[in-house]
Amino acid sequence: MKKAIVLSLALTLALGMTGCAKTENAPAAESSVEAVSEASSEAAEETTTEAAEETSTAAAEEASKSEGVLNYEEYMAAELDSEVVVETYVQAKQSWWEDKATVYTQDQDGAYFVYNMACSEEDYEKLVPGTKIKVTGYKSEWSGEVEITDATFEIVEGDTYLAPVKDVTAMLGTDELIDYQNQYVAFKGMTVEAAGQDESGNDVAYLYNWDGSGTDGDDLYFSVSLNGETYSFVVESYLCDNTTDVYAAVKNLQIGDVIDMEGYLYWYEGVNPHIISVTAAK
Repeated sequence: MKKAIVLSLALTLALGMTGCAKTENAPAAESSVEAVSEASSEAAEETTTEAAEETSTAAAEEASKSEGVLNYEEYMAAELDSEVVVETYVQAKQSWWEDKATVYTQDQDGAYFVYNMACSEEDYEKLVPGTKIKVTGYKSEWSGEVEITDATFEIVEGDTYLAPVKDVTAMLGTDELIDYQNQYVAFKGMTVEAAGQDESGNDVAYLYNWDGSGTDGDDLYFSVSLNGETYSFVVESYLCDNTTDVYAAVKNLQIGDVIDMEGYLYWYEGVNPHIISVTAAK
């Protein structure tokens, strides 16, 4: 579109010059035609240059992958339980325990949830958002969530990457949504529904654990609706504990509130996003 606009503007400018030239002599008109030709040539050169740069960038990104490393399309096509090797970027860290780390990662093409990856506490501190890592593990699935398990990793020096948030609100309830599994996503303009009932039988906006069996500090489950359909979202306590803003925000929700949210598109028997931000809808 940008390329077409550049050419159109060039032609419009040149034709305007031709119109003015009608009140002058013939050489001026010839000059206008030359201006059109030059503008067209410049636009064509710009198009060629941009295309070459895009091709070069794509080739460079592919070439930057180490030998044997899968791109996202190849990873998704790999058989379950097969060994996979990917290069990806840390977006958030969920937890570290007994030399095992769970992290949310993503590259420009897709996201990878890496569960219980072998990792020392010292190395865990190095996994700051944006860090590029090479992960070797096994492609697994648990209740619909595709992830990498039994993994090891190494930090890859060089570029960094933080994924922009992707608004997937319109994809809720569609088959398309799962294509964005584990990515950093947003949901906007959703209405808080009753998540369950308290001991007195009153409707409440959130529960500690999915069944209300927990206490402060456990996962927070809450329900939101859009277009007549209700979905269960969660603040995963390992990712965002009870000292975080999002944990407090969910505890302050009222049934009927309309909110915007951001988080990671986790899957458990269907869409079950791990939410990291809740604000009043704009």
